[in-house]
Amino acid sequence: MKKINLINTLKKTFNKKAKVKKKKIVIKKTKKPVTKKSKIVKQKIIKKKKKNISKNIEKKADNETKQNLLRIPKNNEQKPEIKKVKKQQTEKRLYKIKDYVVYPKHGVGQIQEFKKMNIGGIDIETYVLKFEKDKANGMVPVNKQNHLRPLATINQVNKCISILKGKPKIKRSMWSRRAQEYEAKISSGKIYELAEVVRDLNKGDDIMVDQSYSERQLFEKAYERILAEFQIVMNSSPEDSQKKLDKALKRNLEKQVVKTDVKDSEKNTEEAGVE
Repeated sequence: MKKINLINTLKKTFNKKAKVKKKKIVIKKTKKPVTKKSKIVKQKIIKKKKKNISKNIEKKADNETKQNLLRIPKNNEQKPEIKKVKKQQTEKRLYKIKDYVVYPKHGVGQIQEFKKMNIGGIDIETYVLKFEKDKANGMVPVNKQNHLRPLATINQVNKCISILKGKPKIKRSMWSRRAQEYEAKISSGKIYELAEVVRDLNKGDDIMVDQSYSERQLFEKAYERILAEFQIVMNSSPEDSQKKLDKALKRNLEKQVVKTDVKDSEKNTEEAGVE
């Protein structure tokens, strides 16, 4: 009988088991179909995440600002300098009391007095103007006296009369645009531009020509302003200065003729009575 070697038998059995290959179990993952609902859910989740991130950033910023407000400033830190303006910039007075000046928005006015005022902790020196036509008073600071202008000279008045005698220059644009241009010329305060507005909007004694309300209003505004300036410059009565204007514009000629005829008849009767 052969002896059985246990060691050899054990080795043979273990080697056989090692040679036997184990079959791997492969599990195939099946992809779920993407639906509209799943897309919407994903989008909502992304939006919530973004909102949470923005809220966290805002909270951090608020906390930082609160900490800065609560922080006690150190002595070494430089404080911003606060400059307090106590007085207005000084300028020489160009005009005297009882001088006539032209304020573009209101026309001719007379300086009544100089007045010092305190507005917002600032001392301001102003001209007090009286506008007889509007029966109102106005104030213009001395440091803004470049808005005022002196009255026109006699040469400028004569040039204005020549402008008034000229032919009107009317553009073919819309009335709204022309009205804006006329208003800008009136508010500029320049006497030549005032004369141009009066000349262009003047209809004379032509009754057949229609004139709108806004057109008439602009004409009267410019006419009255230039008349007031003429009256003071020429040192004449309002009637005489109006006659000169109307003569240049060829307005109210019939009335003037009637008045002259009445005066002539009165003179003739007086002469006859004396004889």
